[in-house]
Amino acid sequence: MACASPVAFAIADVLETPARPTELAPDNLLNDVERAGDRLVAVGERGHIIYSDDEGASWTQAEVPVSVTLTGVDFGSETHGWAVGHSGVVLHSDNAGESWSVQLTGVRAAELAIESQKEAIAAMEERVESAPEDEKSDLEWALDDLYFTLENMEADLDVGPVNPFLDVWFDNQDHGFALGAYGLFFRTQDGGESWQDWSPKLDNPQKFHLNALTQIGGGALVMVGEAGQIHVSVDQGETWERRESPYPGSLFGVVGTGRVNEVLAFGLRGTLMFSSDLGKSWSMVTTGSTATLNDGASQKDRIILVGNGGAVLTSGNGGDTFREYLRDDRQGVMSVVPVSGTDLLLVGEGGAQKADAKGKNLQ
Repeated sequence: MACASPVAFAIADVLETPARPTELAPDNLLNDVERAGDRLVAVGERGHIIYSDDEGASWTQAEVPVSVTLTGVDFGSETHGWAVGHSGVVLHSDNAGESWSVQLTGVRAAELAIESQKEAIAAMEERVESAPEDEKSDLEWALDDLYFTLENMEADLDVGPVNPFLDVWFDNQDHGFALGAYGLFFRTQDGGESWQDWSPKLDNPQKFHLNALTQIGGGALVMVGEAGQIHVSVDQGETWERRESPYPGSLFGVVGTGRVNEVLAFGLRGTLMFSSDLGKSWSMVTTGSTATLNDGASQKDRIILVGNGGAVLTSGNGGDTFREYLRDDRQGVMSVVPVSGTDLLLVGEGGAQKADAKGKNLQ
């Protein structure tokens, strides 16, 4: 009789164990922070979700039913939010982040992806059957690749829900996307009650990681990932086009400048790229920084980028030029939100910390 692997047991444990209440949650690793109306909500390791109603001066820990590391959070309205993380978890809150429930785990996500892969195989088999003889060979190779991918997906499912979601984005309380490692990409149109495998919509045959998704000025959606991936949608994610990237390495974040069709994409080794035409062309932005950049935020002509080694890059001219500030603790910063005045709320290896306009701690 087959036995479940130790990995599967460990994953099941963290998926069934609620996050432990601790006063140290605001001081531990946090990976993302977003606004829910006037409230700030941050997510991080061990299933920690914390929220603040005073611009980050104090924090309250939320009730969370899992203890997996959480990697991303977004709100489609002031009260409805979603958090994603390891083991393919998607959580939902309908009370501005005070409590959360599980909507999706990696097991169901893998099942949906396998169903989608089987549909692709069936469609390819029909193409092979009806194709002219001179086209059959190439199509049969493509069919073999689809079968090989299916076998790998089924093997992964036997191990357990091991693939993480890395980001989440919602434009209202019904419509949104969750994305992550090995090409994970899912869409919902009913607030997460059901999900569709949306990865076939992307030109990503190698199943590279998808790291970040945002909406830019003018309404287009831009998604970036491993191997310089850049995907753009102008119809709210119904269809996607892959853009050519001047950088072949991993891109971890993307942010709009606020102006129509302008976007900044960034990632490894301080790489920063600017496009004014929805990614059809790019120019490299020189910042003088070599720190890997993780996240960014824009506020009128002000743009803030944050990264490893305590790097905080700021621009007051819409991203034309940046100044780098290296925080004294040199701890990695994973996400940033502008707060009152010109101050910043930073989250990362040092937990949640308030900082001035350039990134220096206020406390």
